[in-house]
Amino acid sequence: MSGLPEHGGSTAQVGQPFDARAFRDVQARLVDVWPDMTFRSMTGTPRTVLVISSLSLELPAHLAPLVGAYEERYLCYVLLLAKSQNTRVVYVTSQPMLPRLVDYYLGLIPGLDPAQLRERLTVVSLGDNTFRPLTQKILERPRVVRRLRELMSGPGRTLMVPFVTSELEARLGLAIDVPVYGPDPSLHRLGTKAGSREVFAAAGVLAPCGVEGVGSLADIVAAVSEVRARSAAQAVMLKVNDGVSGLGNAVVRLQGAATAAEVQGRVLDLQTENPNLSTEAYLAEFERSTGVVEELLVGDELTSPSVQLRASPLREVEVLSTHDQVLGGPLQQTYLGCKFPADERYASVLTEPAAAIGGELAARGVIGRFAIDFVVTRDGDGPWQALPVEINLRNGGTTHPMLTLQALTDASFDAGTGELVSQGRAKRYLATDHLEHPLFSTLTPDDLLDVIDENGLGWDDETQTGVAFHMASAIGIAGHVGVTAIGDSNRQAQWLYDAAKHALIGAAAGED
Repeated sequence: MSGLPEHGGSTAQVGQPFDARAFRDVQARLVDVWPDMTFRSMTGTPRTVLVISSLSLELPAHLAPLVGAYEERYLCYVLLLAKSQNTRVVYVTSQPMLPRLVDYYLGLIPGLDPAQLRERLTVVSLGDNTFRPLTQKILERPRVVRRLRELMSGPGRTLMVPFVTSELEARLGLAIDVPVYGPDPSLHRLGTKAGSREVFAAAGVLAPCGVEGVGSLADIVAAVSEVRARSAAQAVMLKVNDGVSGLGNAVVRLQGAATAAEVQGRVLDLQTENPNLSTEAYLAEFERSTGVVEELLVGDELTSPSVQLRASPLREVEVLSTHDQVLGGPLQQTYLGCKFPADERYASVLTEPAAAIGGELAARGVIGRFAIDFVVTRDGDGPWQALPVEINLRNGGTTHPMLTLQALTDASFDAGTGELVSQGRAKRYLATDHLEHPLFSTLTPDDLLDVIDENGLGWDDETQTGVAFHMASAIGIAGHVGVTAIGDSNRQAQWLYDAAKHALIGAAAGED
């Protein structure tokens, strides 16, 4: 299932054991860096930001072709260059990026000189397309490490922004002497399925009935029976402890199963979210990684929103946004995209438990951005019930759309109303990494950029509406591309999204 080294695995590339104390010393500089941590920071202090969108996680092998596209997903940070003339960005990828793609981002904000912006942007590409974390590839190359250290040694504040902070990112931060915008890797467990449940309990927030620390088939059968007895659940969810994007989940249906043998039979007939995994392979991975068994929540109405937060080095917590997640896959567990903000009917019931959970994480030393996934249900006209189901202790699919909006506008989040407001208007967006159609695989990234130019699919700075694309490399590999459609209403955001999709379909079909 993996294809990547386990979290905390050997990283002998730097030639010595990981020095946790030295890393904490470097991280202490985040207190001084923190005032310059947002797109709106305009203190005038020079800053250099190193972006490492490394997938330092255990990932299914079928995602290998898309690693390069995911490494491009945080090019929205390039827009920092437009926000402050005192900012420099260093962006690292495994494979060279299409030059036009960088120009596309630099040109999103009109009236700026792309040549001048390029002087403050350095793109470093390794020429290595192997299915390994980008950060590991960097650490294997002393000359690249030395170059990055030199690039980050200029005046002002420096910061490394990773997708996730594993020991690999911590080692790189130490090697180049730059603090990392993320939690200490020793806190990794807090973002696992079992660790999430422990944090929920410590924060005093009710979670679905479940059992942690489950491994073998016998353990699963016993845990399923326990959850069923405590909750009367007719189905349960199995979650691999380090699973990402729902791909480590499986469902066991229990209707009519009365005996332990019948429960075991249902377990052996489980349905996996990852269609590339057989039952045998899933159970083997579950036993190796361990996981949790939870009741499968049901209701007349059911949805899966998330709350994004960040914790400061001073252990302060800020709620950044609420989103409704767009899910797909066989069990509707795979993250495909999001809508901002979460539905107003239940958005207000999310922030209080999310803040309590965020406070618990901050008290344990977590720093940086993270998200909490909820399942929200309602029966009839009754009240909405929001139960947390997972902590994503990293950047995620809801991070870059919000950063894109904040980079393109002066929008700020109002925690009281749950709105992002720019020029007095509440903004809405619909974002996905999976704008797809069977014809899209005939297009290249250059074709995509041509269609954007030919159809005016850009950003209108005057109206503060439009679309921004990401993951351009995925279009020729997997037939999909990422897009964030920003409007003044949900309807307008959907219209912009649909217009972008239709323009790409027309181009792929050869229409004039």
